[in-house]
Parts: sequence; C-alpha cells; structure tokens
Amino acid sequence: MEGPGRTLILGVETSCDETAAALVTEEGEIRSSVVSSQAELHARYGGVVPEVASRRHLELVTPVIREALAEADAGLQDVDRIAVTRGPGLIGALLVGLAAAKAVAWSRRLPLVPVDHLDGHVASLYLQPDPLDPPFLCLLASGGHTMLLDVRSHTERELLGSTLDDAAGEAFDKGARLLGLGYPGGREIDRLAREGDPSAYVFPVARVPGLDFSFSGLKTALLYAVRELDADELEARRSNLAASYQHAIVRALVERVREAAEQTGREQVAIVGGVAANSALRAALPDAAAAPLALCTDNAAMIASAARWIDAVPYPKYLALDAYASR
Repeated sequence: MEGPGRTLILGVETSCDETAAALVTEEGEIRSSVVSSQAELHARYGGVVPEVASRRHLELVTPVIREALAEADAGLQDVDRIAVTRGPGLIGALLVGLAAAKAVAWSRRLPLVPVDHLDGHVASLYLQPDPLDPPFLCLLASGGHTMLLDVRSHTERELLGSTLDDAAGEAFDKGARLLGLGYPGGREIDRLAREGDPSAYVFPVARVPGLDFSFSGLKTALLYAVRELDADELEARRSNLAASYQHAIVRALVERVREAAEQTGREQVAIVGGVAANSALRAALPDAAAAPLALCTDNAAMIASAARWIDAVPYPKYLALDAYASR
C-alpha cells in the first residue's frame, strides 16, 4: 500500500478475448495484473466468436477487477482514476469493459481515462522494472494490427507504415488453421516451427510501396502448398511448413523495421503486441527492446500505463463516452 489517499490507476481491458484488470502506480510499478483468457473457449471454433466473447466478459469483468484489487492489497479508496480500453477491438467486448469502468468510476466519483488499445501496447514499454524512454522506432504486431511507429515522446508518435490486408497475428492464425493446428495460431506455429526447417519452403515476402506490409499473398501461398499434399504428406511436412511460413512472416517484419530505422535514423527499436512474443522474431531482432512476455498479449497494466499521459474525463462527463471498433 502507498499509504493514505488515492494513488493507484485501475486499468480495465476487454477489447478481444482477454478480460483483464490491473493496478499500476504513477511511477509505472505494476501492483497487480490479472488476465482471464478465453482461448480455450474459442479454440473449438478456430478463432474468436464476438458474441461468445462479449458474454464471457460480462461474467468475468467484476471478478477480475476484484481479484486485481485483492492482489494489490488495495481498495477502491486507494484508486486515483480508472483507465479503460475504448477501442479499437470487438465492439461488444469493448462495451462490456467500458460500462464496467464507468460504473466503478461513477460509484466513487472518480475521473475516467479512455485509452486507445494501440497506445496501450506502446505504453507496455514504459512499465517497471525496465522502462524504455522515447524516442524509438516501434513495431506493433498483433492479431488485429501491424504497424511501424516513430515514437517521439510519451504523447507523440507518427505512423510510418501499416498492413494493407491481414495483420501479422491474423496471418499466423489463418496459417495455423490451414495446417490443422489449434488456437491461438501464433503460439502453435511458434511451437511446431522449432521442429522444422525454415528453408524447406520458400514463401513470398510481398514488396509494397513505402513501409507498409502485406500478408494475404503469403497466406495464399501456404494454401496452395497444403493443397498439393495428401494427409500423410502433410503430417510429415507440417513442421517444415510451419517453420518456413513463420520465417516469411518474420522476414517481412524485420526487413521493414530495418528500412524504417535507416530512414528515421532511430537507433533504438522496440517490438510490442502479441506477435512480439514470437521466439523467431525476438531472435531476429536481438537488440530490440520488448515488454515481458506477459505484457505482449492483451493486458490491463498497459492500459493503466498509457493513462499516465492521457487527460482524464471528469465525473460524470464520461457517462456519454462510446466505444469504437476501428479508428
């Protein structure tokens, strides 16, 4: 405990299939971080079902907030403000978290900070014990987004490039389905690829103008490769296919990062988002800063972290706030 008075930020995150709450101090110390994943629930469908995710968030959001408070040995009387993901994400899922955050804030007449999910991923780098200070070049790669950002300060960043079609995480998930693997696809491909030869297949890396990305052609190339194999051949070559497919995705990301670093002159590079947990990507960018694995996937500590540099909406004006699925 910090002592008397309200000194903590309570973060809430429900943008996709993780229900999360966290307590973070103004200095970026994580007092608690609770994440309840729905991965097993959605695995039977091969991906996230928005309506199922929303219903599960409704069941989990209050217990998760209570657990985060208990883990931090804190009560709402110790909380200075509430931070919540406003978007982008699944609109039904976002609305559950936003409604819960509004209710908690309103009950204590606390201010509320609406946070962009992508700002949260970048702010995961600002948390203790090893916070990274801007400026730096940041690769944000997740299930829904892939972009290069020139992060100039805690509040200023410039978009340098983004995906023209599939996000890198989406490409991993679709590739995993083609290979008959489970969900989440990125984790399954990463695991299987360790047993395979990344040079067994040469998959294309799209060359598009500027610093943008494209992964749809790569996914199609894997589809054609799988179609040419019968069941026994696919089983025998699955690890090589996974390793080669992963290698192509990582190569596309790393090449763009290096091009962006050369163009901007940034010496410090960072990677965030769920794909930042990929072992091959981390190995290909050994000098890049990265959040701990637990903070790469969706969590509420990063949302609370971002709130340290965002103006809060005072009570009760935030009751009119709405969520947004995309920018």
